[in-house]
Amino acid sequence: MSDRGASAPSLPEDWPAHPDPILALNRMGSFDWDLDTGLFHMDAQAHEVFDLRPEEYDGRPESLSLRVPTAESRRMDTIVARAMKDGSENYGTYFRLRRRDGTLRWTHTQGYIRRDATGRPHRIIGIVRDATQEIADIAADREQAELDEARRRLTNVVQLATAALAHARTVDDVIDVLRDTHGLTRLGATSLVMGLVEAGRIRLVADGPENDFLPGTRVTRIDEPYPMSEAVRTLSPRFIESPEEFAQRYPALWKDITHLDITAAAYLPLIAQARPIGAIGLLYNDRRGFSPEDRNVLVALGSGIAQSLQRAMLYEQEMDLAEGLQQAMLPRTIPSVPGCDVAVRYRAASIGGTLGRDIGGDWYDLIPLPGGRVGAVIGDVQGHDTHAAAVMGQLRIVLRAYAAEGHPPATVMARASVFLHELDTDRFATCLYAEADLGTGVVQVVRAGHIDPLMRFGDGTCRLVRVEGGLPLGLSAEFGRLAYPVATLELDPGNTLLLCTDGLVEQPGADLDEGMDVLTALISSGPQDVRDLADRLIDVADERRGDDDVALLVLRRHGLATPRTFGRVQQHVSPGDPEGLTEARHMIRAAVRSWGAKRQSDEIELVADELTTNALMHTEGSAIVTLRLLTGTDRRLRVEVEDSSSALPRRREAGDDGVSGRGLLLVDSLADEWGVEARGGGKVVWAEFVVAHAAG
Repeated sequence: MSDRGASAPSLPEDWPAHPDPILALNRMGSFDWDLDTGLFHMDAQAHEVFDLRPEEYDGRPESLSLRVPTAESRRMDTIVARAMKDGSENYGTYFRLRRRDGTLRWTHTQGYIRRDATGRPHRIIGIVRDATQEIADIAADREQAELDEARRRLTNVVQLATAALAHARTVDDVIDVLRDTHGLTRLGATSLVMGLVEAGRIRLVADGPENDFLPGTRVTRIDEPYPMSEAVRTLSPRFIESPEEFAQRYPALWKDITHLDITAAAYLPLIAQARPIGAIGLLYNDRRGFSPEDRNVLVALGSGIAQSLQRAMLYEQEMDLAEGLQQAMLPRTIPSVPGCDVAVRYRAASIGGTLGRDIGGDWYDLIPLPGGRVGAVIGDVQGHDTHAAAVMGQLRIVLRAYAAEGHPPATVMARASVFLHELDTDRFATCLYAEADLGTGVVQVVRAGHIDPLMRFGDGTCRLVRVEGGLPLGLSAEFGRLAYPVATLELDPGNTLLLCTDGLVEQPGADLDEGMDVLTALISSGPQDVRDLADRLIDVADERRGDDDVALLVLRRHGLATPRTFGRVQQHVSPGDPEGLTEARHMIRAAVRSWGAKRQSDEIELVADELTTNALMHTEGSAIVTLRLLTGTDRRLRVEVEDSSSALPRRREAGDDGVSGRGLLLVDSLADEWGVEARGGGKVVWAEFVVAHAAG
């Protein structure tokens, strides 16, 4: 705040300034045009703008023709007449005038129209000024805007092409992006050619529009006089800025493409990891020459295409390796097993829709076993890569080995879990192993975190078979839970067992139960033949385009035209394994019923249980329980219990209060015959039962 006693500041003597000095300071001249008399008065600054001396001007507009070209004068007269006629208050325009030295320069004028009470114009007051620098600035701004727009357009070309190429996974995908009409539009070119380097030659892999290539240029040598060859050979782009330059530098090529009306071309090397993998040629018929910005953008475009191609090549190489690895790991053929029809199928996952297929860890296997038995395996290793395929192959081999050694299903699964845990991998696997006796129809199933099996019956109905399971392979060993419950199923003649991985069940937007219901319905309405059924299920999976691979095993037990005259089932029982004893009982009960001796199943099961318990108690080792159907003059069922002890069993008389010693008495009273046979370092205790020919 200023002091109250301070005097107010004094104003300049010439304040406010007269308009003339202000105009002069801004290099503007003024004029006053009396339309009634025709006099056109100009001040000294206006004379300077028009480059006229006072004695050269007589006060009339016609005198300005010395400086204003005729065309410019007519244009200005038209502008002024229109403004006076349409009632405008002012007008303004740029025009050129010729200076004393004959050069032209830009000038700007602006006039204000005065009208009388009737609205008739009678006077125009205005200004003129030199606009040379202003027009130069406008032209420079316009040129810069055009350059910015061209740079933006070219940058947009790279961005659009890069975005489109980002979704390309294979070399064919890259070619499709570049070759189609949208691809050419993105690149701003009329047509293109692209070649890849193969064994010292360039093989043309793309042309656009399609079939636009020249005959004889499908495969060319790198040392030939073509612009694409030069780009590959020198690792530098070739820019051709006019038809004349094209004809001069590459006459052999030019004579064959004159019909394309090419006005410019850019041939870019495609370089990956400092080596050429190909080249692309962009041909234009609507431009001449390339600015430095054009060249930089096109080089960046070539770099982006090269990266996409390299990524696609590496992807295809990895896919070839993975597919080869998986094919090597899966069984080459499925053995023919008497007593059943089997079909297997594998479908790789479709990751990202239709852009190719990924490899996975799903597998199947069929293992022929002694005594008319067969092992069926379905499994899924976590992940979709070569590591998953490698782990899958190793698991398949060890499962086959453990099963072939004669281990029971629970042991096979437990050992496989330990193997995977010790494999030094972070992967786990789900698995289902089913061991089927095709003579009796008895199927023992063990499940490790896998989905349950399905069974289709002779009447076409299908249902999910709930099987108690354990932890996935690898995890069960890690957490010390290696006990796998064994479920016993009966597969009657004509029934079908189906094992699959979850890729066949899972559907987008549906939970697993819904997917299982859909699969059950498909199987129920599907063909009877296992191969046709497997094909139908895989076709459905293909239509669904799921993001998981699918493995499928379908096993149908043959119907029996005549009664079987032989058979054999077997079960390993370990000490302290009550579940093993239970499974042995289930096996014997199912086999006896299958062989038509249902009425004697209780006696046979009781004798087998007694012999097995006796072996486990007195030998401190495992026992092998075998049930055989013998034929001859009569039909007999023979129960054999083998152990590793050579000590023979003794029949003892049990006291009134005795709780032991009654086992062999029970065997002797129930069996038609029984006895003991030496087997190497151990023995077999057996009992036989005569059974009727009719099914009981």
